[in-house]
Amino acid sequence: MAAITDPELSPPVPSLSLDQLHDSLSDPLLGSISFLNEVMGRYPDAISFAPGAPHPSIFTEINIDSYTRRFIAHLVQGRGLTEAQARRTMFEYGPSRGLINDLVTDALRRDYGMDIDSDSVVITVGAQEGMLLSLRALCAKPQDVLAVVNPCFAGIAGAARVLGLPVIGIDESSAGVDLDALRQECRAARHRGQRIRACYVAPDFSNPGGSRMPLENRRSLLELAEREDFYVLEDNAYGFTAPTAAEIPQLKALDVGRRVVHIGTFAKVCFPGSRVGYVVADQPVQAAGGTQLLAHHLAALKSMVTVNTSPLGQAVIGGMLLEHGGSLLELSSKKAALYRRNLAHLSHALDQNLGDVHPSIRWNRPEGGFFIRMEIPMRADMNLLEVSAAKYGVLWTPMSQFYLGSAGDCEMRLSCSYLTLEEIDEGVQRLASFLKKETSQPRR
Repeated sequence: MAAITDPELSPPVPSLSLDQLHDSLSDPLLGSISFLNEVMGRYPDAISFAPGAPHPSIFTEINIDSYTRRFIAHLVQGRGLTEAQARRTMFEYGPSRGLINDLVTDALRRDYGMDIDSDSVVITVGAQEGMLLSLRALCAKPQDVLAVVNPCFAGIAGAARVLGLPVIGIDESSAGVDLDALRQECRAARHRGQRIRACYVAPDFSNPGGSRMPLENRRSLLELAEREDFYVLEDNAYGFTAPTAAEIPQLKALDVGRRVVHIGTFAKVCFPGSRVGYVVADQPVQAAGGTQLLAHHLAALKSMVTVNTSPLGQAVIGGMLLEHGGSLLELSSKKAALYRRNLAHLSHALDQNLGDVHPSIRWNRPEGGFFIRMEIPMRADMNLLEVSAAKYGVLWTPMSQFYLGSAGDCEMRLSCSYLTLEEIDEGVQRLASFLKKETSQPRR
């Protein structure tokens, strides 16, 4: 017989108030992302220019069993493991530093000219963990500050917020981060008793701005990092979509002074479900026991956060690299062509449908990446997004959530990576109808 519980005798359940939890949980950024996901869920028939996700067609070519077998054979032939040992590796925790470091190192050296070795690479749970670990290691003092391009990828700003790090926004132009503004901010920080310890940039088709940093600016950024004594966190999520990916070297390939911590991901070039990224951290760190690379210390931090990156996920990525001759560019070439096609198609569709809607509507024209950034003559906020989804069946992302402070109120981000050409055409027509109607009405 079940026991009967008297509610009057039950102890009260303690409740928490939000102000008792970490400040980051009150950040509007977290709420805006949740709201965007909620809106997408409530309007499943709307065409969405919101998610910066890979195109679904790439998943049909992924044979997980085949790629895993290929990597197991690599462990047997290349590393001298027995078949049983190699298979058991898939089911164990594995080293915090990673299993596919040699393959990633060879690919970065071959494709991007990075003079690195596998000891400087840590395999992470996506680029997001790489950002979190790098910030935690580098920003150690209360006066340390992170500089980011403004507007900025929400992941790096969110990671800094979770860690309680102060963040300074540096305006972004079509040529990337404003170097004069960064220089001035370094000096202003010193006057305040702070120091800019690291600067986050995505030099190739940044999310959400879409800018690409010219070679001259890349060299100038590295020179500035040397003079002002800060480190550069380089995010390379979209570099593979460049018309000629090796045309402008990555910052890490130019990094003779070891000022760049290079962060990459396989989410876009392979598939996001693997949750595999990497960090190149070849900076020497002096300690009582001798000199070790920063990567060693990132791996130690990782052992306290995620322990290790999934061996099965690494095996699939490793097998994909081996299947394509160990080349990231070869692995991503078809995907890069698809995304460039979608981007050009979206730009053309906007020209055809929005050219005469309103003189204040304008957008940029990046050559790569997933995103187009648009200015409109009204507040592109969550309320307007709700109207757009409910009445016109089209979704987009408000740009204000990517800015530090109050900016971007009249901007939206359009992503084309996830859509077919037909969906892009229909979505732009809906967007044009939405903008024609809504810009003609007075709004409070």
